[in-house]
Amino acid sequence: MEQTAVASAAIAGSVAHDLSIWGLFLQADIVVKLVMIILVLASFWCWAIIFEKLIRMRRLWGQAEEFEEAFWSGGSLEDLYDRIDNRPKEPMSSVFTAAMREWRRSASKGLSETSQKASLAQRIDRVMQVTMGREMEGLERHMSFLATVGSTAPFIGLFGTVWGIMNSFNAIAQSKDTSLAVVAPGIAEALFATALGLVAAIPAVVAYNKLSTDLGRYAARLEAFGNEFSAILSRQFEESD
Repeated sequence: MEQTAVASAAIAGSVAHDLSIWGLFLQADIVVKLVMIILVLASFWCWAIIFEKLIRMRRLWGQAEEFEEAFWSGGSLEDLYDRIDNRPKEPMSSVFTAAMREWRRSASKGLSETSQKASLAQRIDRVMQVTMGREMEGLERHMSFLATVGSTAPFIGLFGTVWGIMNSFNAIAQSKDTSLAVVAPGIAEALFATALGLVAAIPAVVAYNKLSTDLGRYAARLEAFGNEFSAILSRQFEESD
């Protein structure tokens, strides 16, 4: 009886150790370990991207408010351009400086004909569109990683789960014992891999949806500014006829 009690206590202690998070990792198969490491690294990288994007978007909204206040203050656009020419702090001011740079370059050569002014208006629109595209491309960098992790992490975790359960079945077949001490470690590490997959995927999906919405709103604001600025320049062309 005493020996049986000692053996039962030893088995219980082994199971408890096997079910700890660190124990699950250390005693997992090399393939399951690799899956866990990939998911943990992906999760850390996702959180780094999320925090960087959230902080950057908040800063961009504030800078856009500041620039629009200066733009619509009624002051000279030439003076505003001279202040921020080579130091645009955010995409909206970059669009403005690109358009003004093209305006000055063409105006310095003289615009005597209506066709020349129409051609300049088209060039300015293209310059603004190219600048907007380049700036938004920079803002959307690493968003694809969030989407990839959100869509693939559960399946990577599921692969680790399947592999861990296969190891459990192999342990049962080799020991011919279906007790909890034999089955629990493999199943626990398998479920842990699934949990890590969800831990990586859920924040990535939520953040991707939120950041995509924020970027879409910012792109719409940038597009609206470009259209308004293009209308202002068109009015100046008409007044100069």
